[in-house]
Amino acid sequence: MNDSSWGAPPQAGYWGPSDQGPVQGAAPAGPAYDAHHAQQTRPMPIVPDVPAHGGDQDDDRGAARTGGPLFRDETPPPSTPPPSQASSQHPLNPQEPMTSAAQPASAPQKKNAGRDLGAAIGVGVGLGVVIVASLFVVKAAFVGVITVAVVVGLWELTSRLAERKDIKAPLVPLALGGAAMVVAGYVRGPEGAWVAMALTALAVLVWRMTEPPEGYLKDVTAGVFAAFYIPFLATFVAMMLTADDGAKRVLTFLLLAVVSDTGAYAVGWRFGRHKLAPRISPGKTREGLLGAIAFAMVAGALCMQFLIDGGTWWQGLILGFAVAGSATLGDLGESMIKRDLGIKDMGTLLPGHGGIMDRLDSLLPTAPVVWLLLVLFVGSV
Repeated sequence: MNDSSWGAPPQAGYWGPSDQGPVQGAAPAGPAYDAHHAQQTRPMPIVPDVPAHGGDQDDDRGAARTGGPLFRDETPPPSTPPPSQASSQHPLNPQEPMTSAAQPASAPQKKNAGRDLGAAIGVGVGLGVVIVASLFVVKAAFVGVITVAVVVGLWELTSRLAERKDIKAPLVPLALGGAAMVVAGYVRGPEGAWVAMALTALAVLVWRMTEPPEGYLKDVTAGVFAAFYIPFLATFVAMMLTADDGAKRVLTFLLLAVVSDTGAYAVGWRFGRHKLAPRISPGKTREGLLGAIAFAMVAGALCMQFLIDGGTWWQGLILGFAVAGSATLGDLGESMIKRDLGIKDMGTLLPGHGGIMDRLDSLLPTAPVVWLLLVLFVGSV
């Protein structure tokens, strides 16, 4: 078929021989059709040019194509369909794939909480029972709980550093020094904690000398960081416990941290729209931070008024505000560590929560803040 098939149709229904010889795609050569046979020739249907999508048209209207389907709504079949079927079809955009049925619109997705709430609540309740029982029965038992949490946290951190960064912070001196740090803080106060911290750092330096010097600097640097980040900060919880109302101080610290985290989670999940730090933790929102502050300030006012000896509600407002800020910074700090390591959780020990470090991230930096403010507000005894 020659290029005239894309222009106006012949006037007499007769298709004469081409003056330019055979055309690609034309029928095989045969006897010429004369006027007698022209009466039996079926005229080619005319397909009107319909704009695709009602917009600008980039198709080749009026230009002949040397190959491909004749009509715009045709797909190249094994055999050409009858013209009557082709003319009955609706013209479509040749660039759009033909589908047998319209695709249904996807249903809007509900917000996902992002964690197994059942397991998280169950583990949280179990930990709360252990903590409260040890806290109000025997203070020394709670010091043991702190020590176990510190050792497990050190194991998780050093394991992830070795797996993801090939940093081999020595666990043995860290675990022994961390446990000694917590006990020293409980027995001797801040002076004992600082001395234990210095001795732990020295032990890390000496212990690493027994191995080849390659990677010594990064290993001992990570070890000293781990000693400060986990056991030293946890020592402030043990120092809160030494006051006469120490159990109530520790309970206030735990309640404010949990309430702050709960407020941020609930408000952020329901109303969160504006990201707080998308490069560090995409799930945290400014609305969640406001929720954390509001919840923590209310809880702080109640705790200082009814739990802490000599405390007042306005001190609780300050305490709650400070806890919300330090807890959020603690979350962001650990998120930075996990992003650098390329992991989502520090461990899998606690179903619905991750690892121990995934629960201590907001508690550790909050402990010295609460300890200091309580000392300033009501004293250290």
